[in-house]
Amino acid sequence: MTDLHGLLAVLRETHTLTLATIDADGSPRATPVYFAVGPDPDQVSSGNLVWPFFLLFLSDPDAPHGQNLSRDPRAAVALYPAETDWRSLRGVQMKGHVDHLSGDKAAQALGDYRREIAISPELEAAVMASALYRFLPRWARLIDNRLGFGHKQEWTWP
Repeated sequence: MTDLHGLLAVLRETHTLTLATIDADGSPRATPVYFAVGPDPDQVSSGNLVWPFFLLFLSDPDAPHGQNLSRDPRAAVALYPAETDWRSLRGVQMKGHVDHLSGDKAAQALGDYRREIAISPELEAAVMASALYRFLPRWARLIDNRLGFGHKQEWTWP
């Protein structure tokens, strides 16, 4: 399936995700982070369809998940809008890898991040001390119970 409208709608409505990384002992670690969606014209999927986004997040590279990503960039994310009725439950699961951005790429991506995530003045110093990361999905699943219990769509990109 190539229609990404449902998946992109969930991304637009949600600003936090759970990032799963791999600890040094092989156990999983889940960390909530704010994220912003950014364009990436260099990502191309099978069938020559341009992959329309990546996810940006800020974090301390010395935090456990930052250390995990420096050792192994594979990651998974899960995100979903808040719902109280199971019939309205929907969300996105993704697997991919994370890049630590620096230099001009980080400056441009930070602009994308700031367009979506309001940063209060008292957090500005913390933002400037943080590292900027980019999650590049390789697989995604949208679950949307509004379209039927357990309804899902999946996409895979090389």
